[in-house]
Amino acid sequence: MMRILILGGTSDANALARIIATTRLDAIYSYAGRTQVPVNQPLPVRTGGFGGADGLAHYLRDEGITHVVDATHPFAGTMSRNAIEACAATSVPLITLVRAPWTQGRDDRWITVPDLAGAVTALPDEAACVFLAIGRQHWQAFTAKPQHRYILRFVDEPTGRLALPRSEVIVARGPFTEEGDLDLMRSRSVNWVVTRNSGGSGARAKIDAARRLAIPVIMISRPHMPERHMVATVDEVMAWLSHETCLGA
Repeated sequence: MMRILILGGTSDANALARIIATTRLDAIYSYAGRTQVPVNQPLPVRTGGFGGADGLAHYLRDEGITHVVDATHPFAGTMSRNAIEACAATSVPLITLVRAPWTQGRDDRWITVPDLAGAVTALPDEAACVFLAIGRQHWQAFTAKPQHRYILRFVDEPTGRLALPRSEVIVARGPFTEEGDLDLMRSRSVNWVVTRNSGGSGARAKIDAARRLAIPVIMISRPHMPERHMVATVDEVMAWLSHETCLGA
C-alpha cells in the first residue's frame, strides 16, 4: 500500500496536503520545526529533523514510506540533498515540488548574487535603509555591515535581541500584498531590498513594490542541486502519485 511522506513547510506543501486529505491516500506531513506556530494540517504531522540522510533513510524504512514528496523551501538545500540521498539508499521514489523562480523584468533593478556573503558585499558602504527579507535564520551575516538600518520581517517573534544595532522587526505571516509592501517601504524610507529567489506569488509583493519605487533588489540565487525529478505544480504531483498507484507501487 502507498504511504507518502511530504517534506513540507511551504504554501505549496500545504496545498498538496489539503488535496491529499480528500483522497484515500495515506500520508504524513513533516515540518522542520523552525516555526513556533506552524499552519495546521489535515494530515498526521511529525515535527523536527531526521538526523541527516541516514536518519531519514531509517525513518523511511521504519515507517514503511513508499513515496516521498519534497515540497520544502527552494533554499532548504540540506533537507533536499538528504532526501535525494535517503531515497536513493532505500529505493523510494522521490518527486520534488519546486515553484518556478522569479525572472527579472525590464524595470527591475536586480543585483544577482550567488549567496549570503555576496549579498552582504553588494550592499553599499554608505548608510542605507535595507529591507532584509531573507527569514530569521540568516540575518547574522549582515552584522558585517552595521552602518545600515535594517527592516526585518519574521513569521515569529525573535527569541532575543538582534545583534544589529539599528534594526526593526516586523512580525507577520504572508501572503503579502504589493500595496502593503509599498506602504512599508515608503513609511521607512527603504532604499535597498535583499531577498532570496524563492519564487511563487505569496512573497512576490516586495519585488513588485521595489520595481514601482525603483529600489534596487539584491537577489540571492538558489543553491545548486543534484539532478532530480522536479515538477512545478500540485496537479503534477497528484498525477505522479496516481500513475505510481496504477503501477501498483
